[in-house]
Amino acid sequence: MNLLAALVHLGGTGKYISWGVLQISLSNLIIIAVMIIMLVAAIALPFPKHETRRK
Repeated sequence: MNLLAALVHLGGTGKYISWGVLQISLSNLIIIAVMIIMLVAAIALPFPKHETRRK
């Protein structure tokens, strides 16, 4: 647990990115980007196919 606490510093203020009237925290932007990448990967990667047995 101490290792995780050393990697993530939660005592400071958050970093924000703003584009005009839109303002989002950097952590939320990273989470949204990872979710979009996972969605695209789930759509793009093929489902495993079952082998059919022929007798």
